[in-house]
Amino acid sequence: MKNLKRQWKFIVVLIAGAVGLISQFALHSKSLFSIGNLQFPVHAIIIDIIGILMAISLLLEIFHDWKTGRYGVDILAVIAVVSTILIGDVWAEWMILVMMTGDETLEDYATGQANKELRALLDKTPRIANKLVDGKITEVKVDDLQVGDTVLIKPGQQVPVDGQIVKGTSSFDQSSLTGESVPVTKNPGDELMSGSVNGDVAVEMKVTKAAKDSEYQSIVALVKSSQAQPAKFVKMADRYAIPFTVISLIIGGVAWAVSGDATRFAEVMVVASPCPLLIAAPVALVSGMSSMSAHHIIVKSGPTLEKLARAKTFAFDKTGTLTENQLIVDQVVTDDKSFDQKELQSLAASVEQQSSHVIASSLVKATDKDLIHPVTNLKETTAQGVEGDVDGKHVKVGKLSFVAPGHEKLNVTSTAVYVSVDGKFAGYITLKDKMRPESPKTIERLRRQGAEDIMMLTGDHKQVAEKVAKEAGITDVRSELLPSQKIQAIKDVPKHLRPVVITGDGVNDAPSLTAADVGIAMGAKGATAASESADAVIMVNDISKVNDAVAISKHTMKVANIDVLTAIGVVIIIELIAFTGVIPAFWGAILQEVVDMITISLGLLAKTKPSDKQFGLEEK
Repeated sequence: MKNLKRQWKFIVVLIAGAVGLISQFALHSKSLFSIGNLQFPVHAIIIDIIGILMAISLLLEIFHDWKTGRYGVDILAVIAVVSTILIGDVWAEWMILVMMTGDETLEDYATGQANKELRALLDKTPRIANKLVDGKITEVKVDDLQVGDTVLIKPGQQVPVDGQIVKGTSSFDQSSLTGESVPVTKNPGDELMSGSVNGDVAVEMKVTKAAKDSEYQSIVALVKSSQAQPAKFVKMADRYAIPFTVISLIIGGVAWAVSGDATRFAEVMVVASPCPLLIAAPVALVSGMSSMSAHHIIVKSGPTLEKLARAKTFAFDKTGTLTENQLIVDQVVTDDKSFDQKELQSLAASVEQQSSHVIASSLVKATDKDLIHPVTNLKETTAQGVEGDVDGKHVKVGKLSFVAPGHEKLNVTSTAVYVSVDGKFAGYITLKDKMRPESPKTIERLRRQGAEDIMMLTGDHKQVAEKVAKEAGITDVRSELLPSQKIQAIKDVPKHLRPVVITGDGVNDAPSLTAADVGIAMGAKGATAASESADAVIMVNDISKVNDAVAISKHTMKVANIDVLTAIGVVIIIELIAFTGVIPAFWGAILQEVVDMITISLGLLAKTKPSDKQFGLEEK
């Protein structure tokens, strides 16, 4: 609606100009009245009325900004309009109005171009689903689907909500969600994410999440949140507002005093219009947000880019962030010479194969299928372990106190399961978090990108945390922390090492993400409290996107600052030329429009690829 209002202002100004041209040059209309030396023909009255209304509208906005403590450069535009009205230069006044309203329209266009990737997500949101009821297809709204409903997904159709395949096998394009360029084959029992696109075979799916909780809709919600923030971008231009306004008024005032002609002041004010300065930051920052989206990073506000570009401290959660939240077998230690490591792991995994515990499932997954044998007389003791018969042997797996109550305590610092066979302690198996393959490189690149301190904040045991940190290349390790202690660790970062960026993925990370200057959530597996609390969300399962986010932010802020300073420099040079009186007000307004186009073009450069240095790719 706001964009439409801006367009109508521009159209009204153009129509007024067309009517004025016809009135003056075709109909040769005479002045209806005069005030002093000023004549007021029809075209002048029309343009002056529009100019006064525009000036009043802008003044009201300025007063509102002053009340909120913001001092912008819009006052120069009002002075320019009023000046041309007072000296009776109608067509210079009209050009300023074209410039004011045209700049807003151009800004909307540039923002739209920069925002295409974000809008693409919204445009592709699934709205209709083929619900199966008694074998018949019924089209329903996606929002009306309920958990347990069965949905038919035809070839080429988008998955409407998260679900599980119950019939059929097909390949699915998940690139918009995970960044995977190759379609993934899905079979009955496999999970489907909303937003993925079906291949060549129709499949039936059981709904596991309502639309509002599904993957694609959570991304759309984040995108809508990011689009609601553009007003904050102008604050960057406000930093230069007061000095730019003062300099422009001084140049105009001195020109008036030296020439003794108020027209000279008006000519300077025309070229001093702040439009280029106001456009520079928003276009650059929206372009940067668009570039983030193209790299599968959703940024919720413009200020996040500014903070990321200046960040000096980076903190990471361990489980699910630096690691994959997937346990792998680290060591198999036997205590009985009658069992080798392979047989001990085989017996333990065989007993654990029906358990849903994360340690059990990780052990089974890490064991060769040929080594997993049938189990009988299976019994599970809650919070203790499981036992059963495998190949004629009674095997117990779990805590040491469960499998071998009388055994002396062992000094095992890693996550471990203990094993006994036929009542005799046989050994233990340790498991460790699987490090993300990209984690060490990500930490190394962050240092190249200017990070002065990198921390790992985790609730895990000290020995486990230090082992992971060493593998990742992090020396500042804070372990065995409660959520409140993580927050305190962030608050304790000294001022000279701020802004602080923290990356996490779990519900327990949400408070920390809120406490940091910038919170980044690993949101590839759906909407969690972490995603909702974060300032930015990485939508693919790749922590190196933190490097991308920093690089794009640095590139965007570099472009924005160059754009703003270029706009100021060019405008002041033109003001000094106008000081001499060689630029009539009308041509000054046209020249300003050229500067606006240059400013918009420079701002769009934020969509270009950052340099290797900004990505942290240069050699040491």
